Amino acid sequence: MLLDVRHLNIAYGDAPAVWDASLEIDAGRIVAVVGPNGAGKSTLINAIAGVLRPRSGQIMIDGVDVGALPGHRVCEHGVAIVPEGRRLFTHMSVQDNLELGAYRRAARSATQQTMAEVFSLLPVLEERRTQIAGTMSGGQQQMVAIGRALMARPRLLLMDEPSLGLSPLIVADMFRIIRRINERGVAVMLVEQNIHQALEVAHHAYVIEHGRIITSGKPQTLLNDPQIMEAYLGV
Repeated sequence: MLLDVRHLNIAYGDAPAVWDASLEIDAGRIVAVVGPNGAGKSTLINAIAGVLRPRSGQIMIDGVDVGALPGHRVCEHGVAIVPEGRRLFTHMSVQDNLELGAYRRAARSATQQTMAEVFSLLPVLEERRTQIAGTMSGGQQQMVAIGRALMARPRLLLMDEPSLGLSPLIVADMFRIIRRINERGVAVMLVEQNIHQALEVAHHAYVIEHGRIITSGKPQTLLNDPQIMEAYLGV
């Protein structure tokens, strides 16, 4: 088991945000976490990334509890995140942004090799490697954010709303890229409001509402259950 989250509770001050959440991700799999706005999806993924500190519960990577570690230490266990809103260094070039992603100790010695792999996956980044990131389109900036995360050579890639604010054509490209990343052996945890696209690409899915994981299963099973789609996903 690559990621094993057990009975996780997360709060903002006295306000609970996620209750008793448990989920699993095997190596090389794509797992989607879907649900409406404000359901706790981003809170959950940020806790796994080490951005937020859980109030209780466990976040296990290869059997090691990383729930109390800061984000840079979680990264050392092979985890990288593509955060919501991209959060690029917009005044720096594409290449500089990518190189900043290779801060993980195991990734630094392979920076040039990894850069070549990122460029083969996302050729637009090689074409625009000297361009200032803030001058790029939203879709291109999202590619930079994905490439930066891949520079850490993760085994688990956390993706928080990667399709947010993008045109339908760019969204389709985004999900094709997610498939290709997974085909290279990287497990993906995908937090998405684009329910149909997320469920089509995932091997397994969890539905979260009001901070609780209320059901999980094979994506096709969830897509074919009108009660779940209407009651919990608003479709």
